[in-house]
Amino acid sequence: MSKVISISNHKGGVGKTTSAINIGAGLNILGKKVLLVDLDPQANLSQSLNLTDQERTIYGAIRGEYKLEPVEVVRGLDVLPSTLDLSGAEVELSGEAGREYILRELLEPLRASYNYIIIDTPPSLGLLTINALTASTEVLIPLQAQYLALRGLTKLLEVVDKIKKRLNKELRVGGVFITQYDNRKILNRDVVATIEAHFKEELFNTRIRDNIALAEAPTQGLDIFRYQPKSYGAEDYLSLCKEILKQK
Repeated sequence: MSKVISISNHKGGVGKTTSAINIGAGLNILGKKVLLVDLDPQANLSQSLNLTDQERTIYGAIRGEYKLEPVEVVRGLDVLPSTLDLSGAEVELSGEAGREYILRELLEPLRASYNYIIIDTPPSLGLLTINALTASTEVLIPLQAQYLALRGLTKLLEVVDKIKKRLNKELRVGGVFITQYDNRKILNRDVVATIEAHFKEELFNTRIRDNIALAEAPTQGLDIFRYQPKSYGAEDYLSLCKEILKQK
């Protein structure tokens, strides 16, 4: 049975979608079969992999119009694409019984087919994110190496704790990792030291360095490994994936 991992942080601009794509692609390179789920109405993950204007999306499946139909990106790496229409899902589903479990029920038949299911969540703590966390076995939290990185994180951890108590006893914080890191900047080093003090055991050793190739790859519809396999971005995400594989 697959591990289901939500990449979550309700603060925007932390590299959440970039991380979801490249963790999925890195795990695939390391021999794992991976499904990426774009649960963000902005559909940035889908756009970054050139999967726009798909006839069947996660939105239609959530509405009960059809079953989930993953799209193959490369062998062993599939995507459930999103659409801007997903922005209406929270209102449409608010009256549904068991609305927090909809995604979990949709993913259940697919879990035996993948080693990892990676969910890119919206930059909010609304119903879609709650669905993602209820469907997940763990959550990974990307944090920028900036002064305000920890601000608001307490709220996310509170939500994770509540979901674990009320909706999903399996859920745990699988780890925290640093993004957009520049070792030359004293501020970055100081912020990382603060994060290390807060998350001694949960913090991954790998730092995702600030790398222009990570920003360029989506413009070509590619993950970092197919765009620039020798870049710092590829090196760092592969290192992070190796750490993830070592987890129990």
